[in-house]
Amino acid sequence: MKRSLLSVLLLSSVLFLNGGRRISAQDDSRILVNVVLVQLNVAVTDKKGNYISGLKPEDFSITEDKIQERIATFEEGNEPTRRMVASGPQGKMVSQVIAPENSSSSSTSPAPGITGANVFILFDTSNYMYRGFVFAQDAIADFIRSLEGVNRVAFYSYSRDLSRAVPLTGDRSTILRGVRSTVAGDDAALYNCLLMTVKDAAQLTGRKAIVVFSNGPDNASLVPPEDVAELAQSTGTIIYMISTRDAQAEPVSSAVFERMSKATGGKAYFAKSWKDENDAFASIREDLAHLYSLSYYPQANPNRGWRSISVKLVGEAAQKYRVRTRDGYRVLKPAQIASAAAPAATSDAPTEVKP
Repeated sequence: MKRSLLSVLLLSSVLFLNGGRRISAQDDSRILVNVVLVQLNVAVTDKKGNYISGLKPEDFSITEDKIQERIATFEEGNEPTRRMVASGPQGKMVSQVIAPENSSSSSTSPAPGITGANVFILFDTSNYMYRGFVFAQDAIADFIRSLEGVNRVAFYSYSRDLSRAVPLTGDRSTILRGVRSTVAGDDAALYNCLLMTVKDAAQLTGRKAIVVFSNGPDNASLVPPEDVAELAQSTGTIIYMISTRDAQAEPVSSAVFERMSKATGGKAYFAKSWKDENDAFASIREDLAHLYSLSYYPQANPNRGWRSISVKLVGEAAQKYRVRTRDGYRVLKPAQIASAAAPAATSDAPTEVKP
């Protein structure tokens, strides 16, 4: 049952984009090419944990299975996305700004550093949450208000089932109403619901992150957390975990939260108090604000399984700073590629989804 559920969800994940290209104006034949764009979210800090800004594409070196890759696009914080193109007889790589699809002037400046990100908030409303429910809602509401520069936010909640309370939207008041409307309920199927949230995030390009607020261990899921982490890695989705003292008291859950977040390039936080919860949300906001977004089209590689990614800094920065990002992804099969191209149905109404 576990593997069958994962297979169904993998079929809907998005990492590969199919494109057809006409070879000649006189030739009616067409060649269909599978184009693979790998997206990375990279945090760079000094030895004290302070974020480093102002780095350029040439400061990064990316290898996949030890094969050197060429950066296709580059973005820092709220700076516009830049496409790397060859220019001049020497073929030197230069960057060109990619104009946003829906650009418009506004007298209100966005919060620095997180424009264009899509954030999914997954809130534990299981019976583990009874005692601290109101405090958790307050912390999440404050976090949402602080994300004014984020493109869109979705608010989901979970107990045994997943509730897509508020799909991705830029309307903060709608999201806040969704937070206040949640009620505590059944057992916790965290990994089932997180897997479906990753699947929703996988349909998006650019920076995408899932922020999980959990008050206890998982006691009702059918899928293992390793499958969740693998799908998140393969779709470039960052997972941040905020766990309260009840979850921290369960060593197995604590270890799983640490491994899952680290594997996707995120972080795990263990909050012992209401103040710690707010501090954790603030730290996540800062992390999102300082991410570098890089993408590349992989070079020819016969490996059809797990591919390891290494991102390093070059020059003087290599000795002074540290890099955090996901460490690889699994190649999806052709059948999964075809299925991924189909858009998923969306609805503005809250829905209950059973795995």
